[in-house]
Amino acid sequence: MQLDALFLRLTPLLFVLIWSTGWVAAGYSAPYADPLTFLSLRFACAALLLGVLSAALGATWPRNWQGWVHALVAGALLHGVYLAGVWWAVRHGLPAGISGLIAALQPILTAAFSPLLVGERISRQRWAGIAIGFCGIALVLAPKLAGVPASALALTLVPIAVNVVGMFAVTFGTFYQKRFQQSGDLRTMTAIQYLGAIAVTLPFALALEPMAITWNLTMALVLAWSVIGLSLGGIALFLLLIRRGEVSRAATLIYLVPPTVAVEAWLLFGERLSPVQVAGMALTVAGVVLASRK
Repeated sequence: MQLDALFLRLTPLLFVLIWSTGWVAAGYSAPYADPLTFLSLRFACAALLLGVLSAALGATWPRNWQGWVHALVAGALLHGVYLAGVWWAVRHGLPAGISGLIAALQPILTAAFSPLLVGERISRQRWAGIAIGFCGIALVLAPKLAGVPASALALTLVPIAVNVVGMFAVTFGTFYQKRFQQSGDLRTMTAIQYLGAIAVTLPFALALEPMAITWNLTMALVLAWSVIGLSLGGIALFLLLIRRGEVSRAATLIYLVPPTVAVEAWLLFGERLSPVQVAGMALTVAGVVLASRK
């Protein structure tokens, strides 16, 4: 019982650490694979692996068609549209800093729609924490945004729009998950969700990309981590947070991802961390703590 309680306390931290590596994985895979093709392969491997594990462990599958449909729709929104939008936009010229700032709008949208869609009450304290966290994110990303000329942004209007669509998809996918998938085995539910994600990414990969992947050790390791660490571990933790808590509280953790990515880029790629970014990280953490307190 004590181990279960400790795991639940560490779940938010583990989720942020794992989720943040998605940006690193995208950076490593970019030279070797088309984004939608890579995502389709990742989702297929994750669905197959989870399906085999579920069968071996005797996990329960949905017993009616409604359960399958809800899982497919949630997967299409949470994984397919969201990741496809972000990866495609970044690959087609959207600066990572802009993409990160767009993603940081998710907690604000979640808090705005929570009272209407799932009946959650957003206190003034939580709104204050969300506002403080967004300011912190802006400071963390400020050095990257400062180097983007207006002419470059004008050329990325379509990628910006696609990224925004992805952000809306994950926001409403979170609500859908909370409302329609509060029960059921997370292993089988997630396996079905990845089938829904493939239904989104594969047709667009066939239509828009040559579906090229250059295989080497880096590509194999990135795929392995993307499947096991992100698609299995990270998503399982996110779904657990949604199931056991409030949607707005879980979404606020997204604020911690860009600062974590900045630290990882500093460690792995030697990117510079300015004092403004460090101050922004501290402000972001303070905002998340304030917004997450009961």
